[in-house]
Order: sequence, then structure tokens, then C-alpha cells
Amino acid sequence: MSELVIKTGRPPMNFTLLMVGGFGLILGFLTGNVVGAPLIGLVLGAAVGAGLGYVLNTMVPKKAVGRWAVIGAFALVGLVFGGFGGAVGGALIGAVLGWFAYWVGRGRYRDGVPLYYTPGQTLWWNSFLFICGAIFVFLITPILVVLPLSFNAEDFFTFTPEMLRLDPEGYSLKHYRDFFQTSDWQLALKNSLIIAPIATVISVSLGTLAAIGLSQSHVPFKRPIMAVLISPMIVPLIISATGMFFFYSTLGNFLEDSVGLSKSFVGYVKVILAHAVLGIPFVIITVTATLVGFDRSLTRAAANMGADPVTTFFRVQMPLILPGVISGGLFAFITSFDEVVVVLFVGSAAQKTLPWQMFIGLREQISPTILAVATILVCISIALLATLEILRRRSERLRGMSPG
Repeated sequence: MSELVIKTGRPPMNFTLLMVGGFGLILGFLTGNVVGAPLIGLVLGAAVGAGLGYVLNTMVPKKAVGRWAVIGAFALVGLVFGGFGGAVGGALIGAVLGWFAYWVGRGRYRDGVPLYYTPGQTLWWNSFLFICGAIFVFLITPILVVLPLSFNAEDFFTFTPEMLRLDPEGYSLKHYRDFFQTSDWQLALKNSLIIAPIATVISVSLGTLAAIGLSQSHVPFKRPIMAVLISPMIVPLIISATGMFFFYSTLGNFLEDSVGLSKSFVGYVKVILAHAVLGIPFVIITVTATLVGFDRSLTRAAANMGADPVTTFFRVQMPLILPGVISGGLFAFITSFDEVVVVLFVGSAAQKTLPWQMFIGLREQISPTILAVATILVCISIALLATLEILRRRSERLRGMSPG
């Protein structure tokens, strides 16, 4: 078969029918599960897939025409059986199935595969790509489900018939208004915006200094020290939270009884310090990775020119390791902003954060406002991760690891 593909650019038709029919079988089974008829969907999916594989690759030479025809036909079928929402779903299925039919039928699956690969190696090459794609879909699907549910006009955690039909009356911003107008949610948001930034500043300061110190060649016992410093991200969180409870309860009693600080202020101090401990390992790892490509001769040159260590750090070293410092700070911020277990052990009701309030909403009152808050947190996380990727690329350019 591989020789035929190399000579003609196309695999045998029976191979195309088998592959496209199998892919249609999978899509049909998934669609059938949605409507409650998986076996019917399985049979129809296999038949329709094989039929499309034959028709598109023998009768419709222009891919654009064939794919748009399939999208239109599937959208029409979805509109008849499921309304506007069904039309959108049908169009998506048609787009995927039409692309796959041409991708297999035209031999495009060998693009990027070395010419000397056997059929088995080619199969594994493409199977690996599809496995990666399936894992990505598996990870991202729960998030994609939560986003539209946050706009549900009803107080439900499921899609209503109006939402499935994409009826505007089935969507509302009521849960977002509830988040911004309810005192409990606003208190939780306020606490998160107080605790996370301060904990991040402490994590970045201590983690950066630790990473720079451990990067020096003359420091003894670097490996054991590194293991201790990054242990909070290795030890199960429930164990760390239990240890923090006993440690910070003693510290809190000392600050309240001996120093005379208020109970509320001490509560914030305990939670901030606990979150800082959780964030320091991320800063150490990212800054240490940045220091791997740092040129030590720059600091020696600065010292030879009369610069003191503090000036050398801020004028020479810090600008070059700044991407790693910011990346570690963003990881520390996300860790603090999303953490709930340690807050439950160390904090009190006055330090209730957004994850704690979401936990209460799931456990006690099943508030759909949780979905709106989850959507907001997802958007914040995406923005932070995009920032991390930009900083990573900038760091590679500064270290000469990638073209500008």
C-alpha cells in the first residue's frame, strides 16, 4: 500500500472506506449517546462515513466544494431533528468528517512522515497525533462545558432545551450579576485579591534569593537543600495543610497573646505565609532554569568595575533572569488564588477566599453562581498562561536558544 501511495499519492479505496467508516462509527456512537440511541448512531455513522469516503474521493475532486457540501447537508439534518443547536452540531460533525475523508483519501496522512517509514510506522505516527488530540479534548471538554452553562437563564447545572436550541431566552447574565452583587462572593473576592498578591511577593522574593544562592558553586549540600525547599509541591497537600495547621496555630497564639495583634489580622498573616510556602518551590524551579544559561562573567565584570553586589544584582543579573522571576511569580499567584485545602485548615471565615466560597456553594446550597466564578477564573488562568508563554519565548531569545 505504501508503494501505491508514493506513486499515485492516494491509498487504495478499500483502505479509505475502512478508515473513514471507522471514524464515522466513532462520531456516530458519540452522537447517538447524546440522543439516547448509541447503537443506531454507531451503524449510521459507519455507513455514512464509508459512503462519504467513496463519494468525495471519486466524484468530488475539489475539496472545498465537497467539504462545504457535507457541512451543509449535516447542518440541514441537524436543523430538522434538533433545531438551531442541532444545526450547529451537525455542521461541526460534517466539517470534521469531510476533512477526514479527504485527508485519508488523498494520502495527506503521509505529510510530514519520512518516506522510508513502513505502513506500521506511518500508522503509529498518525495514531500518536490522534492520541495527543484525544487527550487534549479530554482535558479541555470539562472547561468547554462549564463556560456556556455559566450563562444559563435557569438555576440548573445542566443544559436546558432552550440552551440546546441556542434560544436567546435560555441565556442570561444573572449568575454574573449575583457574583458581583452578593456580599459573600465579594468578601471572598476581596480576600483572594489581598492574600494572593502578598503571598506572591513573598514567594518571589524568597524563592529568587534561594535560587541565586543555590546556583553558586561553593554552596555545600545544594541537593538536600533544594529537596527541602521544593518539598511543599511534592508532599501531598493534605499533609502539608495538617502540618501548617499545628505550626501556624502556635504562631497565631503568640502573635495574639504576646504581640497583641487582632485575631483577624493574624488570620490573614497565617494564610499569606502558608500560601507563600506553597509558591516558593515554583519560583525556585523557574528561576533556577533561567540561571542555567546565565553568563557568570557578567557579574564578575560588574564587580571589577566597582559595582557592589546589590547594584550588580539589580542592574546586571535581574534584567536577564526577569522572565523566570515573573513566570515563577505567576505560578505562585495561580497556586495561591486557586488553593482551598490550606485555607480551610489555617484560615477562618474572615479569610474565606473564592475557592473556599465555591466549595461552600457546592457543598451546602448548589449555587449556579459557581459556574460564573469558574468561568472568570478560567479566563484569568488563560491570560496568565499566555503571559507565561510570551515570557518563555522572550527568555529563549535572550539566551540565544531560538531565533528572534
